[in-house]
This record gives sequence, structure tokens and C-alpha cells, in this order.
Amino acid sequence: MTTLNDCRALDARDALRPLRDHFVLPDGVIYLDGNSLGVLPKSAAARVADVITREWGQDLIRAWNSAGWFNLPQRLGDKIAALIGAGPGEVVATDSTSVNLYKVLSAALSMAAEDAPARKVIVSERSNFPTDLYIAEGLCRERGYRLQLVEPDEINAALTQDAAVLMLTHVNYRTGAMHDMAALTQAAHAAGVLVVWDLAHSAGAVPVDLHGAAADFAIGCGYKYLNGGPGAPAFVWVHPRHADRFRQPLSGWWGHAAPFEFTPDYRPAPGITRYLCGTQPILSLAALECGLDVFGAANALGGMAALQAKSLALTDLFITLVEERCAGHGLGLATPREHEKRGSQICLSRSEGAYAIVQALIARGVIGDFRAGSGDGRHPDILRFGFTPLYIGFEDVWHAVEHLKQVLETAEWQRPEFNQKHAVT
Repeated sequence: MTTLNDCRALDARDALRPLRDHFVLPDGVIYLDGNSLGVLPKSAAARVADVITREWGQDLIRAWNSAGWFNLPQRLGDKIAALIGAGPGEVVATDSTSVNLYKVLSAALSMAAEDAPARKVIVSERSNFPTDLYIAEGLCRERGYRLQLVEPDEINAALTQDAAVLMLTHVNYRTGAMHDMAALTQAAHAAGVLVVWDLAHSAGAVPVDLHGAAADFAIGCGYKYLNGGPGAPAFVWVHPRHADRFRQPLSGWWGHAAPFEFTPDYRPAPGITRYLCGTQPILSLAALECGLDVFGAANALGGMAALQAKSLALTDLFITLVEERCAGHGLGLATPREHEKRGSQICLSRSEGAYAIVQALIARGVIGDFRAGSGDGRHPDILRFGFTPLYIGFEDVWHAVEHLKQVLETAEWQRPEFNQKHAVT
């Protein structure tokens, strides 16, 4: 049996432990929801205050030049590129994940319409994150396409002569299951299908190699594992072989080749810059940069490979402790055990009380979240726990499982206050 002292010994040997000092972690809280909203970098408050009081307050409009505001999307994009296997000048930080998906999916459909006009299907996973499916549904209505939803083991079979685009999230938001990006991209290309990857649950959590996989398009968010703050700008990447081929549909002035010439006609900027749209949110970008800069410190300690190794050790420990200490309470494991198939989260399934159990844990200071099942028995309710190796330790895992054990053994989750649904779950 794994003991608390075993976990403390693992923390003592953890070379990544100093990274925890870069973040604000409230006393009495074990935060296992960084896959939904990352924690606050210690440098963010002072950085944003400086942008407000000095750059905006003193430099005013001059700060677009003097403080480098104008190039922030590209500068942050280069920092994100280093985490996802992209090159310098290939990523911009901008807009939201949903807006960026609309841009790249539109561009992909335009390419498909020119190259293979008979292909009229977008293929995606049935349990893909809903906003991705909603954006795809809207584009299907606009352009006369059909959205085909399949189970993970049906993806390859769906890559038929009717398929134009395969749209997948690299790590599934409900289960933590991770697709083989390279293999699926290769299969799609062999079938003449373009691929759009959503990296919302993988950027900053697991190693990603977009160039190695020969991917076509990718988007992702800045507020989860990148710790950019609530509503932080997202990012967009387009393979250089596609970047100049088509205009994205949101042709705002910030994506113009020369925005300050103020010409009445739109001329798209070269490369990834054309995927910008309107004036950029400077305060939010400044906060996001603080989260990204922690990965610079992580690079000196082994980078993404070391972070993934710790993530797998944390999630292995969590699985082991749950199975040792919470057996007989109806918990199932929804996340793959295989390391190559797992992101940086563990999802437990339960037929009854999953929401209330999560609420009881939150009341104890163990913050995870709940994701509802499909209602047809295909996908059960989920207790979801994210393990961000930048700031989560092995002792945290021990105490989290101890709280879960107590909530189950005492039936604390059955209390009325834990069964009242909140707007955000």
C-alpha cells in the first residue's frame, strides 16, 4: 500500500518542485482543475498593473510602439509555438478558441472545396468538446456540408471519399484520452482529408509536435494549462504550406497586410498574421505572457518531456490510491491507463451522485469538476481531476484521495447543499 510518507519522499526527489513557487496557491486548497482554469502566476498582478499604470497610464497610445503592444500576438505566439512543435512566426495568440476554430475550419473547407468539391462531410468525435461541434454545425449550414459524429474507434472508417475535414481534440475533455496525432493525420492525408486539431487540453500539458505529425491546422486556449487567466486569448497555427493559400473569413483590419495605410480594400497579411482580426486585448495578452514565461523556467528543468513524465507519475499515483483506498464505492476509471493514450487528467465515472461528490470535495478544498454523461448510457457522469505538473505535488494527490475516501465512506455527498446545481459545474 502506498503511504503518505511515500508521497512526501516523491516530492522531495521532484526536480520540478521549484516551479510551484511561480504560482499563487491558496492555503487549504488542492487545485485539481487546472485543465479548466489554470492558477494565477505570481508575476501576473504586477505585470498587468504595470501595463495599466505605466504603459497605458503614462505612455498612452505611444505604448503600441514603445511598449511593443503591436507585436504581442506574434511574440506570445512564438512562445506557444515552442510548446506545440511549431516554428517561429507560425502562431499568433488572439481571440477565443471558438473564434479561431471558425477561422481555420472555414479555411480548411475552402481548400477542400477547391481541391475536391464533391467532398461534403466534416468528421468529428461524438464526445468532442461541444463548442467545436457547434462551430462545425454552423459552418455546415452555411456551406452545405454535413457533420458526421463517430466514436474514437470509428474514425479511420469514416475517412471516406465524402470526407473533406477531420476535426478532433487531441486530448478528450471528458475522459482525458489522447489521440495518436501523427497516425490519425497520416491516415486522413492518405484519404485526401485535411485535419484540424484542437489543443485546448494538450498545449502545456503533453508534448505536441505539429510539424512532426504534418498537421494542417491547430487551435487552442490560453487559460487552462498555459495559466493565462479567465478568458485569456487563445492561439491559432496553420502549417506554412497552407498559410498564404486562402483568406480566413474574419478579415478585420489587424490581419491586413498594412493596417495603418487605411485602404478601403482588404489585402491579407502574409502568413499567420492574416489570422488576426480586430484590435488585440493588451491586458489579457500581458497576463497570458506571465503564464507562458513559467515554461521558460521549466525548460531549464527538462521542458515538456519532464513535465509529461511528472504528469504521468501523478496520474498513476492517483489511480493507484483511488483503487487502494476507495474500492467498493462504485467508481470506474474513464481515462486510459496506457501512458501513450492519456493526457494530464484522470476521470472517474459513477452512476450516482457524481455531481454531489465533486461539490462535497470542493467544500473540503479539493477542487475538481463534474461533466455530465450522455444520458443514453453511452457516456457516464464524470468526476474530472486535472494534474498540472507545474504546481501539483505527490502529497497533494494523497490528500485529495483521502478526502474522496471520506466523502464516500460517510455519504457526505448526500447532503442537500451538495445536490443543488450551480450555473458552472
